[in-house]
Amino acid sequence: MSVNDMIKKSVLNSFSQYNVPKMALALLVALLVGIVIYCVYRRFYTGVVYSRSFAVTLVGMCVLTCMVTLAISTNIVISLGMVGALSIVRYRTAVKDPMDLLYLFWAITSGIAAGAGMYLLVVVAGAVMIGMLALFYSHQDKAACTSR
Repeated sequence: MSVNDMIKKSVLNSFSQYNVPKMALALLVALLVGIVIYCVYRRFYTGVVYSRSFAVTLVGMCVLTCMVTLAISTNIVISLGMVGALSIVRYRTAVKDPMDLLYLFWAITSGIAAGAGMYLLVVVAGAVMIGMLALFYSHQDKAACTSR
């Protein structure tokens, strides 16, 4: 099978491959996970100034990466276009706290996994992340109390 045949097949099949219930479920799971990440961020935030806009960005990042994953998985032509479009996007905002980077990656990877239909992975990884954050923040609070 040549590259031209593969692209033609991909383009022709892409119009019949839309599974609306699957896409809706993936986007709903991504939204719910994003809300959980938002709540965890708000609960465990220890910085100086809490940024509500950053917390909302975590929810949006989760849903948007799910959408990109859904679009890429249906068509090889769209996936090449997305890769090209996303390669020109750069983040210009400096991350002030390294923990913010952890939350960003958590939101992005959860969106990707939800878009790929790996819902169990999203739930298990979320539980591990929440457990890890709770464990380390509880030890941090105890260490702060004993150092005074």
